[in-house]
Amino acid sequence: MGIGFRVQSLAEGVSAMRANYRMGSMATTCAVLASSLFSSATAGAAPDRGRLNVLLVVVDDLGCRLACYGDPDVRSPNVDRLASRGVRFDRAYCQYPVCNASRTSFLTGLRPDSTGVLSNETPFRDKLPDVVTLPQFFRQAGYHTEALGKIFHIGRDTQGKPTLFLEQKSWVENRNFPATATGLKGEGRNLTGGKIPAIHWLSAEGSDEDQPDGRIAAEAMRLLEAHRDGPFFLAVGFHKPHDPFNAPKAYFELYPPDQIRVPQGIEGRLPENRLSIPPNSPLAAMGDAEQRELKRAYLAGLSFMDAQLGKVLDTLDRLKLWETTAVVFMGDHGYHLGEHHWWNKVTVFEHCARAPLIVWAPGRQGMGKSARGLVEFIDIYPTLVEVCGLTPPAGLEGKSMRPILDDPSLRGKPAAYIKVVRGKVEGRSVRSDRWRYTEWDGGQAGSELYDHDSDPGENQNLAGDPKLAGIVAEHKALLRAERPSGQAGGKAVAR
Repeated sequence: MGIGFRVQSLAEGVSAMRANYRMGSMATTCAVLASSLFSSATAGAAPDRGRLNVLLVVVDDLGCRLACYGDPDVRSPNVDRLASRGVRFDRAYCQYPVCNASRTSFLTGLRPDSTGVLSNETPFRDKLPDVVTLPQFFRQAGYHTEALGKIFHIGRDTQGKPTLFLEQKSWVENRNFPATATGLKGEGRNLTGGKIPAIHWLSAEGSDEDQPDGRIAAEAMRLLEAHRDGPFFLAVGFHKPHDPFNAPKAYFELYPPDQIRVPQGIEGRLPENRLSIPPNSPLAAMGDAEQRELKRAYLAGLSFMDAQLGKVLDTLDRLKLWETTAVVFMGDHGYHLGEHHWWNKVTVFEHCARAPLIVWAPGRQGMGKSARGLVEFIDIYPTLVEVCGLTPPAGLEGKSMRPILDDPSLRGKPAAYIKVVRGKVEGRSVRSDRWRYTEWDGGQAGSELYDHDSDPGENQNLAGDPKLAGIVAEHKALLRAERPSGQAGGKAVAR
């Protein structure tokens, strides 16, 4: 039996979900123990044929609101069973909290300062025409590389027109799937009075396969079957829980409206430094009812994505691909659901900078455990290359996490970095083991310091406390040391 529920169709899945969740924490504990025993028994077994395959699952706007990351309100049994099998990184950080900039960074192994991609509008090949991306590296190594859904954010077609999700050098083929007409019908509304069209939820009619993510999961299952003999690099980009917040009705029913909790008090207030959050945004002006609706819709999309992931994991089970396939599951960045009076991304707070990262690597000794060490998303590129027995290209700015996959108790990096640009003001933030320190325009427009030992929600800015001047100076030095080591534009990794 698998861990959690395994959804083969929406109809049978709903009753299975409800039964699973009614069992509560005892069921989860038993499931994790069973999966941990299995992982311990198999983690040391090296694959017995050929090169390792790679399955990369990237989820849009997914923060660490998952049961396996300690959120009791979220239904995510399939992510949880993957976490119990692999290494769950508890402190993994993106480098820029926007889709295109984040994906460009971790798929090239370069920091945003090196890529020059700081928005959703710039096709990364305009800045990096010769860079060898992570999937391109595997393609050049003889792998069949294919992408489903959203992996890269934007590219250009053969006529030079900017096109969502397209990247021709990296993939043999990359495809996306629209919703069916049925999947676009249902009950819903816009939560900003139409001021932001995408902030809309839809409790949709139809089945999972009437939504893009359901169709992506079905195609991923087919491709795993077709290329089971490998080597393959299959990237699966699930869109939800990104806006618009559409999911089949059954997933909304997992979250009764009267049980939705939103941040109150200090957690939900605007931060002292308004550069962190645009206070005049329609998102910041939503009332209590709209906030609860948005969170419910976000969670419905998350659980819908989780069910699609479950189908892909079931296929790995059925085809016995675990011992020949490295698996990476991640969100592209985090997301605020009311913390700091904000409902979106594009901040350098912990809720946005930190995102889930789970790695299954056959033959590594740390499977089934969690890692507390600091890691960055730019570390994914060299890690996957090394885990698959290949030599990373020169010029990557990340560091392989392979040692942590053997010993998750290792400390990790001394610091993780994230940046953002708001208008013409640049924010740079560094996360050390205990502290987060942020400067706006080098400190000229303000600075922030948060103590994660006493204030994990980052609600009390301590940057002006004279007793902490030494801590501030230490973190200023860390920010100065963050400048990229590779050549500008990523040319060092070109082939």
